[in-house]
Amino acid sequence: MPPIFLLPGLCVRSRRPAPAPARAPAARRAFSRTAPKLARDKNRNRGVSALHRSGPRQALSVSKEPLPRPVLDPEKRTKFVTDPGHGLWGFFNADRTTLSTPEQDHAHGRAWAVDELRRKSWEELHCLYWVCVKERNRLATQAFERTRLKAGYGDHEAKTRDMAVRWSQRAIKHVLTERFYAWDEARKLARTDPTIDLSQEGDMYQAQDWEDEGDDEDGVKKPATKKGKSKLKPKPKLKPKQEREQEHGLEQKQERKQRTKKNKSKKPDKKQGLVEV
Repeated sequence: MPPIFLLPGLCVRSRRPAPAPARAPAARRAFSRTAPKLARDKNRNRGVSALHRSGPRQALSVSKEPLPRPVLDPEKRTKFVTDPGHGLWGFFNADRTTLSTPEQDHAHGRAWAVDELRRKSWEELHCLYWVCVKERNRLATQAFERTRLKAGYGDHEAKTRDMAVRWSQRAIKHVLTERFYAWDEARKLARTDPTIDLSQEGDMYQAQDWEDEGDDEDGVKKPATKKGKSKLKPKPKLKPKQEREQEHGLEQKQERKQRTKKNKSKKPDKKQGLVEV
């Protein structure tokens, strides 16, 4: 026998068989991207397409209910009754149309003056202010509708009407500011008056005892005075309204005359070229 160390060289090596040559891929179309020999899935909605109008293969629950059809005949339509006093009608004009004509927007008066509003009460000013707010809301609604429809008319008339309403609101605020300042001054004056109590405990006005009017030795009447204090000056009697207006008119005429005299005295003399003093 040969030596043991020579056995590995004498052994026959087992060779694996050569692999078979790969088959050429099957011819495919250029636009197809699906792999060959793939099993189809079990999707029931496979093949449903909105483009090819291939509907579902099984009936759905919606198909059992008939779809609503529009009512084309106006006599058969349901009539809805709206509240004529609804608050949303404030965004429309008196005719309850979406747009007003330029003639309707132009037919308005002037703005309220401050002198006129000073005679109004607090409730009247409050109501008038909110009437102006509703009017501005209506004008803003119509301006939005004109922009949406691209009407091309009515903008100038609506802006002038809106400006008059804004001036009225400004006058109302001016009157309320004046009344606030008057109330503040009266409150400060009441703090210094001993007959008025602002602590809100009991009556605000505290009446005090006054001595009765009497006659002097000469027969002249004394004014009513407070006990233990100096005499109280009698209140002046108010004159009627017509007399006060006449006196006020006379005072204004006198002031005008004085102004005209001063202006004449300041005019230069044409002959001498000097100013008369």
